[in-house]
Amino acid sequence: MAQTPAPPAAPPRPTWDPPHQPPRPFPWLRPTIRIRLTLLYGGMFLIAGILLLSIIYLLAAQALNVGTEPLFKLLPESKVALTSNACPGLRAGMSASEANVVLDACMDQQRHAALDDLLSRSLLALLGLSVLAFAFGYAMAGRVLSPLGRITRTAQLVVGSELSRRIELEGPDDELKELADTFDEMLDRLARAFDAQRRFVANASHELRTPLAINRTLLEVQLSDPEAPPELTQLGKTLLATNERSEQLVEGLLLLARSENELVDRKPVDLAEVALRAIEQIRAEAEAKGLLLRGERAPVIVQGNGVLLERVALNLVQNAARYNTADGWIEVTTEALPGQAVLTVSNTGPVVPAYEVDSIFEPFRRLRTERTGSDKGVGLGLSIVRSVARAHGGRITAEPREGGGLVMRVTLPV
Repeated sequence: MAQTPAPPAAPPRPTWDPPHQPPRPFPWLRPTIRIRLTLLYGGMFLIAGILLLSIIYLLAAQALNVGTEPLFKLLPESKVALTSNACPGLRAGMSASEANVVLDACMDQQRHAALDDLLSRSLLALLGLSVLAFAFGYAMAGRVLSPLGRITRTAQLVVGSELSRRIELEGPDDELKELADTFDEMLDRLARAFDAQRRFVANASHELRTPLAINRTLLEVQLSDPEAPPELTQLGKTLLATNERSEQLVEGLLLLARSENELVDRKPVDLAEVALRAIEQIRAEAEAKGLLLRGERAPVIVQGNGVLLERVALNLVQNAARYNTADGWIEVTTEALPGQAVLTVSNTGPVVPAYEVDSIFEPFRRLRTERTGSDKGVGLGLSIVRSVARAHGGRITAEPREGGGLVMRVTLPV
């Protein structure tokens, strides 16, 4: 009897697939809290600057209107004998009334020129200070929100199934530290829960293997007796088949518990070789059903566990062979994409509604009787595939074909 592998030190992985979101076309246009706080701080400064500039402008205009009265006025009997470069309209020989009008016009012109110069210089100063205010607000917002960024990065790592990561935020005991501590506590509880679940499944499966092995031995001994009555022989065969199915279930649970843990030892594995081995194992079954095996398998190297990856390919091609139609086909391809390795298994078969595709990855979930009959497995194959893909940092997707069957695509990082 095979020995149960020791549980790895890494924490268990979550039992759900994180949603795959396509990258944003313009990530810098995303309305983040930092951008909104920057706009808020800068906008408030800009509004305050505009108000302050308006008040200064009004006060300066009032001061110029009140405090710039002419220092002298010409009497009506006098004749102008003065000239001024600042007031070119003032000429010698003008009457006093004409000179006073010209002086008033010159004073108004100088007052407006002073206000315009004050306004232009103030606007330039406001523009420069606004740029500094927005830059300062952006820097301060980033400093204030840096704990949130740390929380977000940790949450993204947890989404990527690294439950061992913690925020461990240091600093003042404020709302952000309280949020980080609460998040760390939640991760601790999740890690303990997943670890307890994994140990329970592994221990229970291991304890069940011994009595099942004993039952199989006793049934085989009884069936080897040539003098056994036919009724007893038929009963023994039925019990042996039931016992074999129970052993498959226990082995599947053990593999599922093992595959839901982070991989520690990774080695180079050729995905094309893994797919070829899986095809060779189901070739006899496929030929017996008249299924055509096809597909191009380009060599592509990934870092991972060869045994688990071979189980992924084997489970997919077994499902493709078992849930197929007569004279159908199975296509197994491997290809290298930028930063990714893709294993695709397509097959003909019964039509699968699109709304039922996601449920086939859940343990013991059945779409319909013809897909998960008692002679076609225990309902853990695709659950194991999903767990192994997650353990390698990848994912699996399923798409129904128009004519029936599925397209299963496993994407792994290179």
